[in-house]
Amino acid sequence: MAHTAVSNQQEKYGRLNYMIRARLFKGLKNGTMNIKSIFDDEKIKIQTGQVCNYCGAGMDLALEHIFPQKRGGKDDAENLILSCRSCNSKKGTKDLMEWMNQRGKFLPLMVIRRYMKLVYSYCVEHDLLEKPLDEVAKMALPFKIEFMPAHFPKPNEMMLNAEELVPVDSNDNK
Repeated sequence: MAHTAVSNQQEKYGRLNYMIRARLFKGLKNGTMNIKSIFDDEKIKIQTGQVCNYCGAGMDLALEHIFPQKRGGKDDAENLILSCRSCNSKKGTKDLMEWMNQRGKFLPLMVIRRYMKLVYSYCVEHDLLEKPLDEVAKMALPFKIEFMPAHFPKPNEMMLNAEELVPVDSNDNK
């Protein structure tokens, strides 16, 4: 829903966006649809280039675990993105969405989408989808369920990728 609205440069969500969300929700619930694989995100990650996925910086980059290893995150490609050392250090072992809330800035949609796919995969793998939310919130998980975004900003206040934050250097065009 948000991806389509941001891609179409909409000022607000429209009927089509809500229809997309409703169709996906219904399809996921009844098993007729699946979330696209992380492979699609990997292609986008490669195309995005060498920038921090949080702030768009192009220097001092390191691999960042979306789900921190100290919280049970895996050390595999699906859980890794590029981050500048400053963002990596500031995030530390915090949950990604918790850190986003502390910063008061909504992360690029591609980062949130990847995070939510990891949450969904984890929940499927550990048979958590049918458990009551209050029960899941008490579990030791590699993410904090209470920080999952329930509300998104208007589409014109969001971006798909952090590369949109990077200022264009006029020397790059020479």
